[in-house]
Amino acid sequence: MTALVVIWGFAAALTIEQGKQLLRIQKVYDNIVYPVGEAINELQSERFVSVSYLAWRTSALHTDLRVQRRKTDATAVLLTRLSEQARDETPAAMWDRLQDLIRQLDRLDVLRGQVDDKRLTRLDVIEEYSSVVETAHQVYDRLMISPDIDIIEQTKALILITRSREMVSQQSALVLGAQASGRMTQDERDAFSGMVGKRRLLYQLGTSQLDAGLLKQYGTLNSTPTYTSFLSLEDDVIARVRPGQPLPPEAIAWPTTAQALTRQLTETTGAAAGVTAARAAPLAQSVLWDIGIVGGLGLAAVLATAFISFRFARTVTGELSMLHRAAADLAGRRLPDLVRRLRRGEDVDVAAETPPMAQASGTVEIENVGRAFTSVQHTAIEAAVGQAELRKGVNKVFLNLARRSQSLLQRQLGMLDGLEKEITDPDLLERLFGVDHLTTRMRRHSEGLIILSGAVPGRGWRNPVRLYDVARAATEEVEDYLRVDVNMPHGYSLAGGSVTDVVHLLAELIENATVFSPPQTRVQVRGELVARGFAIEVEDRGLGIPSEELAHINARLADPPEFDLADSDRLGLFVVGLLARRHNIRVSLRTSPYGGTSAVLLLPQEIVVENDTREPTVERLAQPEAPPPALALTPPIGGGGAQDSLPRRVRQANLAPQLMEEQGDLFSSFQAGWRRAQEDS
Repeated sequence: MTALVVIWGFAAALTIEQGKQLLRIQKVYDNIVYPVGEAINELQSERFVSVSYLAWRTSALHTDLRVQRRKTDATAVLLTRLSEQARDETPAAMWDRLQDLIRQLDRLDVLRGQVDDKRLTRLDVIEEYSSVVETAHQVYDRLMISPDIDIIEQTKALILITRSREMVSQQSALVLGAQASGRMTQDERDAFSGMVGKRRLLYQLGTSQLDAGLLKQYGTLNSTPTYTSFLSLEDDVIARVRPGQPLPPEAIAWPTTAQALTRQLTETTGAAAGVTAARAAPLAQSVLWDIGIVGGLGLAAVLATAFISFRFARTVTGELSMLHRAAADLAGRRLPDLVRRLRRGEDVDVAAETPPMAQASGTVEIENVGRAFTSVQHTAIEAAVGQAELRKGVNKVFLNLARRSQSLLQRQLGMLDGLEKEITDPDLLERLFGVDHLTTRMRRHSEGLIILSGAVPGRGWRNPVRLYDVARAATEEVEDYLRVDVNMPHGYSLAGGSVTDVVHLLAELIENATVFSPPQTRVQVRGELVARGFAIEVEDRGLGIPSEELAHINARLADPPEFDLADSDRLGLFVVGLLARRHNIRVSLRTSPYGGTSAVLLLPQEIVVENDTREPTVERLAQPEAPPPALALTPPIGGGGAQDSLPRRVRQANLAPQLMEEQGDLFSSFQAGWRRAQEDS
């Protein structure tokens, strides 16, 4: 019933609106259509006098031109004032074009100045004024305020005839200038030929659409001597006028003939427009009768269907409420819970998770809606399961590739160890250390893929490792490690099961600090025991991070989202967040006092072990007679140049024994080969 009431009200509103439109057509005609027509007439007159002045250049014509300009300005002021009274009744498109016309009328002083200074040709003046008149005709083009098809067709026909009258006015101004100079230029003759074709086409199209009553007026006009003389004028110009040649004797009457036809067309078109506007009033009265009939019949239909609507309302409402509860439960509880289970890696049976959304109903439409909801439910759950399977497959690909790369990199590190022991050339050994360092960093990136896939890297330690050595090991995996200063107390160690992940986590943060800070600055790594664990701070002196982005990064570190393949530029951020969540480590970024960024790690007490610290002892080393090996940390005494006396970096020389790579004995080689065979398989 509600729908029927709405439809009835909508139909009544449309009918009432139609009546209002027919009643207000007279107001639009009086306040806009008629004033715009007056403005067109004055613009055409000013164009004609302007061309006359440019042709004859007499003081009398200049006086006439000033008088005509004042008439045009007065018409523009009247148009502006009257149009405001019909603003609410005017269609939006028509109002916009009217405002364009008013703005162009306000800027006529520029064109008039060019005419006074004689900076324009006669043809240029005709084109400039014609562009303003064209805007006025476009106001008529938007005159669509009547819903009656007959009135619309007659209005369009009159607009076409009005445009043809404008072409007559342009022809009148053009032949006047030609008469003054005694000849036509090529451009003027071409322009006149175009005007003739356009006028005849517009006039023929307009009169062909008029009904018998309006067409009779134009038939009378067509039989007048003025119209036939004008047709002869057009034919003479096209047939007899040659560019640059003197005009025929009949040319003296051309401007008079064109002006006379312009006046007759103006009078005839104005009368026809008045007749068209008067036709709207009877139509409005007919629409009012329609309103009464539609309203009465619609009200009767509403009352007749009220009983039927209320009878079935309760049943339909109950079934729809049940369907609504089932859909809300799917969206608010079942589907989110299913997604969480899939993220935890659980297997999901799609058929068992998609029960029917609604039971059998007496209404066919509700049953169809229930089946549609069930289909949507099945598709959504099936898509979620498919995405989870796809993500698992991607993770397996990550893990397989990373394991293979890790195995090869581990073998490469073993080969580099052997080469470092055999080579004694310091320069070659230094370059070999660079390759060793690069391989170590490649292994860290490979382990990053393993972490993103949800697995654990193969490296691990059973016994606790000093935190100082953990920080040094992380620094060793950074490209620009020489810029890193480590200040860590020696009295605390890290549980063996967390060493690999913490080294990787610290290496990501330290590398980020070295990359995003100037190369001449230092990166500080400090640590101390705090109330809730052990805090490690990595501070750089770069440009810092904007506060909005800093808050976004901290939120992702506190609650790492699911890895997004499209966000590959922030792999390190994902890795840090996953490692921190795995060991309950809190990682946060903040702005440092030096303008850079400080990353603070809070290691929980469960993975920090306090051990006995011993003061380091220094033992004087005996001076070797032979050239010192690459392991020497002090320069040789005597006999060497400045370059030979510099210390050389030794791979893993600054690490604790627990963090060093395994040595190449027979049993360890057997274990490494067995592990590689398992990984490659």
